[in-house]
Amino acid sequence: MDNCVDNGPTVNYTNSSGSTIAAGSIVAAGHCLGVAIADIANGDTGALRVTGKVTAPKVSAAVFEVGEKLVWDSSAGAFDDSAATPASGDITGGAVAAVAGANTETTCTVILTPGNATKTA
Repeated sequence: MDNCVDNGPTVNYTNSSGSTIAAGSIVAAGHCLGVAIADIANGDTGALRVTGKVTAPKVSAAVFEVGEKLVWDSSAGAFDDSAATPASGDITGGAVAAVAGANTETTCTVILTPGNATKTA
């Protein structure tokens, strides 16, 4: 195939956060969510995996069912349920719940869904 760029579901991301992004961290890249494949030092460019099922931080009070569209709460650095009101910088629909989330849990399992997200201005 002449038009194939690569065979992986990744995007390159330049870290301008002021600190190193640890491997495995959820990263908001525009309207998309990805997982850092390796540590990305401030100012460096690294790969984010933008598809797949991952374990991620969860807002402890969030309750959601399998398949529910989730909100990435950028200020909390965690997923919230669809009843949450997104604030500036939050991303809605960048992932769906792969496992139901219960009150007091602080991690969740999600499926990243690139191309379906909205970033709150």
